[in-house]
Amino acid sequence: MKKLGLSLLNILLILSVAHAQEKRTIDKIAAVVGASVILQSDIELEYAQYLVSGQQPNPAFKCVILQNKLTQKLLAQQAIIDSVTVKDEEVDADIERRMRQFMARAGGQDKLESFLGRSVIQYKDELRPDIREGLIAQRMRQKITEKVNTTPQDVKNYFEAKKDSLSSYNKEVEVGEIVFTPKLNKDEKQFYKEKAEELRARVKKGEDFGNIARSYSQDPGSAVEGGDLGFFDRQTMVKEFTANAFKLKAGEISPVFETEHGFHFLQVIERRGEQVHARHILVVPAITEQSLDRAKKTADSVYTVMKGMKKFDFSNAASVFSDENETKYNGGMLLNLDNEQTRTTHIPTDKLDPQVALITDTMKVGGLSAPQLFTDSRTGKKSFKILYLKSVTDAHKASLEQDFAKLRDDAMADKLNRTVSQWFEKRRKETFIKIDPEYQQCPPLKGWVTTPTTAQVNPQ
Repeated sequence: MKKLGLSLLNILLILSVAHAQEKRTIDKIAAVVGASVILQSDIELEYAQYLVSGQQPNPAFKCVILQNKLTQKLLAQQAIIDSVTVKDEEVDADIERRMRQFMARAGGQDKLESFLGRSVIQYKDELRPDIREGLIAQRMRQKITEKVNTTPQDVKNYFEAKKDSLSSYNKEVEVGEIVFTPKLNKDEKQFYKEKAEELRARVKKGEDFGNIARSYSQDPGSAVEGGDLGFFDRQTMVKEFTANAFKLKAGEISPVFETEHGFHFLQVIERRGEQVHARHILVVPAITEQSLDRAKKTADSVYTVMKGMKKFDFSNAASVFSDENETKYNGGMLLNLDNEQTRTTHIPTDKLDPQVALITDTMKVGGLSAPQLFTDSRTGKKSFKILYLKSVTDAHKASLEQDFAKLRDDAMADKLNRTVSQWFEKRRKETFIKIDPEYQQCPPLKGWVTTPTTAQVNPQ
């Protein structure tokens, strides 16, 4: 596990102190925005959460926190005027996501509650107003920028204005993969299915679901939380999981069923409209040497056929043979995960999986690699892969002709930032804003203070 800047005990004690500050009869007001106030305890609580995320102590970050809260208040106040809202289900889902992260770091719900000095339910209720306001602010920001777009002329203007300061681009490649995952046959799977059935029988006889999940479930994300997955909708889980979860009533336990992850059974805790709160237990079948051999033989056969063709269609081969859903429907091409908005296939070589980089470094454009055994660094799962090197772009100075797509993304981001900044500049001048002297010297907050004679108090 990654080491944090502070020990978990110290971090959670800080979190508890921050919460205790909220209970004080007198709490310092850090800022006023229209008819809303931001308390010092609000800032301390978020700073504690910043430390929980693994960051090093940095008191100056409180200036950033206050700036974020000021902008959130302005956006939320405008959202009331524009009737921008979020659903309760969205707030619930965000709260559950955060709580899963906190409980995982604390080592379970009991330990988190012990450190906080309150139940998780109480803590969720305390977080809810700020999380709702944050989601509304995000929605309002999206509304402000929804009509922003970029034209080719915008990209050209951006390039001309920035070309002297634009940095060089690193070497980039486009790489495709066909993945062959070892698969167990029916006889090999039976042992693991029976193990899941035995665990389900123990729950049905009255043993605690959470205790069995913590002891036996092989889902690392939920086992520590007693199998609790929080709320999710129909698009969140794989289809087999969704089919079982959405046909059960609260308290019911599903039969054992199989997904690409292994054998599960689940229990529905609560239904809220099109969202389900459930917990599950997962048994993951272990890959056998025989299944690895079968996967390698299939990979070797596909490679031999493709190498024997004068011209192969890699995209079609990936869609037919690859077991990796994340790439097979993208023509087998790997995506640059640092740029999810554009889903570009051009990946800087320093961002490649080291195993992929080592192999493609010796390949020629248009070439295939012989099947190689790969081990996923996160999950430890093994698979055989055939790699395809589609293109190589050497390191170079940015140019309009060669890098139009990247420059278009940069121009769009610049335009979005300017649109939001202009909105805030106008809104700040129209809104009464008062900031405690302790924070007025913060560089991010220069120019934020207004006076009653130049601004109106905005109702909330």
